[in-house]
Amino acid sequence: MKILFIGDTVGKSGLAIVRQYLKYLQEELDVDLTILNCENAAAGFGVTPKIADELFDWGIDVLTSGNHIWDKKEIMRYLDKNTRILRPANYPAGNPGRGLAIVKTRSGGEAAVLNLQGRVFMPPTDDPFRVADAELAKLPNHIKVIFVDMHAEATSEKVAMGWYLAGRVSAVVGTHTHIPTADETILPGGTAFQTDVGMAGPFHSVIGVVKEHVIRRFLTSIPDKFEAASQNAQLNGVFVEVDSATGKATRIQRIRRE
Repeated sequence: MKILFIGDTVGKSGLAIVRQYLKYLQEELDVDLTILNCENAAAGFGVTPKIADELFDWGIDVLTSGNHIWDKKEIMRYLDKNTRILRPANYPAGNPGRGLAIVKTRSGGEAAVLNLQGRVFMPPTDDPFRVADAELAKLPNHIKVIFVDMHAEATSEKVAMGWYLAGRVSAVVGTHTHIPTADETILPGGTAFQTDVGMAGPFHSVIGVVKEHVIRRFLTSIPDKFEAASQNAQLNGVFVEVDSATGKATRIQRIRRE
């Protein structure tokens, strides 16, 4: 099974470059399953039902997210209605939505996508490690391909999750920090891993935000309104090939388009 994952998609420029390259990448790589982290798609903060529907219409199969999923209140009901958009599974019970999806791929097989969120330098949530165990235990035995989006600030926590799930899932990729890391590898047991995939969004920015606003905050320590930047968009993602019979990854490759 061939899986394309696109990192945190930021604002209009991120959406534009995804739309520009998505079909091309899907055809070039013969993709079976396409996943995208959408939590910054609405002007940098959250996602709306309209944007989510557009992404599905373009050919995204599953949307993952993170701490910004709650920024647009109109998404709350949508999370309960659409099973292909995920919020981190380790938010407390009773919140809208779900953190695990099983989807049919273009090749006819099935795959599971799990969304988790870290706790270091992040809003309080339940333990992602124990929640991962619980969510994986729910999966039917015939589901072999399992892809995990670990949305976290600390590289140590993302690396730890990769090793914790090594041999139990097909891939663990990190999101949230918007800067792609150069450590893509296949861990023992056949788990593809990358600490952070990076973003689809404006490169001339500070992790997607207008750079002058962020610099001013560093210089003055005074809160300032953050806005998504728009210049020099890049698309960063990762391509993973998995043996559908065993669920073990055989290849991982960084993707970058600009």
